[in-house]
Amino acid sequence: MNTKLKYRHELKFQINRHQYFIIRQRLRNLIKLDEHAGKSGEYHIRSLYFDDMDSTALYEKLSGVRDRNKYRIRIYNKSDCTIHFEKKIKLGNYIAKMKEPLTRDMYNSILAGDYEVLNQPDKPFMMELYRQLTQNLLRPKVIVDYVREPYICRNGNVRITFDKELRTGLNAVDIFDPDLSPVLAIDDNLIILEVKYDEYLPEYIRSAIQLDGLIQQSTSKYVMCCKYLKTNSWEDQ
Repeated sequence: MNTKLKYRHELKFQINRHQYFIIRQRLRNLIKLDEHAGKSGEYHIRSLYFDDMDSTALYEKLSGVRDRNKYRIRIYNKSDCTIHFEKKIKLGNYIAKMKEPLTRDMYNSILAGDYEVLNQPDKPFMMELYRQLTQNLLRPKVIVDYVREPYICRNGNVRITFDKELRTGLNAVDIFDPDLSPVLAIDDNLIILEVKYDEYLPEYIRSAIQLDGLIQQSTSKYVMCCKYLKTNSWEDQ
């Protein structure tokens, strides 16, 4: 395990709206909303996921490979104020994340196929991204779009999120496209619950989210959106 990275536990569940309302009410009495949520208590996330010509990231997930990576460009609230190129690392039961900021011009260059903006020898992760795009032919695959309601707890450095309205862009790869109209890629009644923590999960939080009664699922938004696109591409033929 790379000790320079901060690895955390991550649990994922699919819950219905009835479960969501119950769990959310319990959490609100115990922990606080993330300050980034704003007045609405939510914020919008849109990511552009990358994969190689063999769809390695997709098939490794589907095959249950325990150690794997995913690359994505992520923005918040449809704004270009914060753009990150990220690598999500899965190592057994742990996750970690690496990221580098991009400017809008850098993003536009990458989307246009000009990857020299990443060729920055003084930044190892930028160089990794550069090699992935130029040598391993990593390319934009699918847009993943959703609304997140986040809660945080200092004890155990716990972060609990409810991800709603999972959508994907049909055959679109520009996350800033003003004409992008993402479509639902999941049953509207379903919400993705994610629980991330460092060394331990406090018992009062475990009880509040009914952890013992939930069935952990290997939920990947990237896979769900890819499956939706594949299903609908077959229907269109």
